[in-house]
Amino acid sequence: MTAEPSPARPTRLGQNQYGKAEVRVVRVVRDGDTHHLKDLSVSVALSGAMEDVHLSGSNAAVLTTDTTKNTVYAFAQKHGIESAEGFAILLARHFVTSQASIHRARIRVEQYAWDRIGPQETGHSFVRDARETRTTEVTFDGAHWQVVSGLKDMVVLNTTDSEFRGYLKDGYTTLPETRDRVLATEVTARWRFSWSGDDQPEPAWEETYPQVRGHLLAAFAETYSLSLQQTLYSMGARVIERTPGVDEVRLSLPNKHHFLVDLEPFGLKNDNEVYYAADRPYGLIEGTVLREGAEAAIPVTD
Repeated sequence: MTAEPSPARPTRLGQNQYGKAEVRVVRVVRDGDTHHLKDLSVSVALSGAMEDVHLSGSNAAVLTTDTTKNTVYAFAQKHGIESAEGFAILLARHFVTSQASIHRARIRVEQYAWDRIGPQETGHSFVRDARETRTTEVTFDGAHWQVVSGLKDMVVLNTTDSEFRGYLKDGYTTLPETRDRVLATEVTARWRFSWSGDDQPEPAWEETYPQVRGHLLAAFAETYSLSLQQTLYSMGARVIERTPGVDEVRLSLPNKHHFLVDLEPFGLKNDNEVYYAADRPYGLIEGTVLREGAEAAIPVTD
């Protein structure tokens, strides 16, 4: 008796990836009495010819996530960590070129800042810096690179030079117009480099980060803001205009509202001096600024 063929399943495997998330690695370089510190969280995501492991459970094409973790630590020792971007590029190249089943690697890095205690150029004592976290995401498919660097959790505030008026109003509008307000936000910024192949010289990663950070801060401080959207565009545009190797900047700016406290019940005048800071709900302003002729490639959401 001939067995009846199994009916075709009404499903197919879509996009998939696997890897190790948030591998914490701290690298110390000891130069005599002067030590240098790099503190990273590295996440590895790999994809490629992985159909069998999903459809039949065969692990023959799978490089274990424990191996990816060990590779991060080994590469930190063998190659050092000159920059978050450079370290991510080394890892991505290794995973794609060393295993036939791996066709694409995405390496995400967060870098945490430490400041020296005492003399700025010497010593071995550090204090964790409470400022923003540096980020990078490197993707490699065996031929093309995409490097998106950035920062998050950078809180900035202007006490004046910000208005908000002339907006649409309907029956549910209660917000009064203002010609002088506190403007505050917590910046998440990502910028994509035009560098995409080994036939091009790599950008100066360690020099570019403070330059872009400085442009973001300068634009925020120097823009007379009629809206947070206008400020966002000014920040992204300044980076594009003054950083030749950057083609795209994506910004996410939650509006950290500061409202004047009503002190009239106490017989006191509040002349833009006393505010309360509201953390929820908040307006969320997001946008992308592109170099003319460039295509958007940074995802809107992760």
